[in-house]
Amino acid sequence: MNKPPLSVQLRRRSRRFRFLLSTLIVLGLVWLAGFVWYVDSIPTTVDNPDQRTDAIVVLTGGSERLSEGRRLLARGLAKKLFISGVYRGVEVDELLSVGKSDPRLIACCVVLGHVAENTRGNAMETAVWVNEQGYKSLRIVTANYHMRRSLLEFKSLMPGVDIIANPVFPDTVRIENWWRYPGSTTLIASEFNKYLFASLRNSILHWLPGGNHPSLQTPDATEPDQNDYSASNNKTG
Repeated sequence: MNKPPLSVQLRRRSRRFRFLLSTLIVLGLVWLAGFVWYVDSIPTTVDNPDQRTDAIVVLTGGSERLSEGRRLLARGLAKKLFISGVYRGVEVDELLSVGKSDPRLIACCVVLGHVAENTRGNAMETAVWVNEQGYKSLRIVTANYHMRRSLLEFKSLMPGVDIIANPVFPDTVRIENWWRYPGSTTLIASEFNKYLFASLRNSILHWLPGGNHPSLQTPDATEPDQNDYSASNNKTG
């Protein structure tokens, strides 16, 4: 079989290259538009700051999150403070020693979860605890740039629970004029990519039997036991 002339081969290669380049440009523009939307959706205030919930959930990752959780608990906005993703061996007194805490609140109302290693794990660990406690409402405390993905994960595993977002605002992450700060831009872009992955994964899990609630439907596999909690988890309230 005779090969087509070289000029024909070059034209075909050129068309393939242009198609590939056009596809990459379109995908890049779509990603950029989504990224701009994501930055614009990052919360700048706390909605419903005075509404009570059954529990406050703090996702570890910054001292300002713990401080905010303590402050909310001291205001009486929840029965319990659940801190998810704490290293094993760390106890409540040690974790909260970074600030002044009422010993009575620590003794009665603070629970540590030691299982979670990422945001999905935070949601799974919390879902099991919430199910055990019979709670119907939560206030989530995490960084503002991390809030959208956190809500995505928590709501996918706890569709029947009322969840209030309570973002904190790290001084090191600049949301306004983010393009002027390479560190903030990189962090937010990474978080946006994780959000896209989590959205895709949850969409796939939605169509799988039991996929939305793996931690609750397969307790032998991933459900935390009593050794995975510390402090006041044995006391309901």
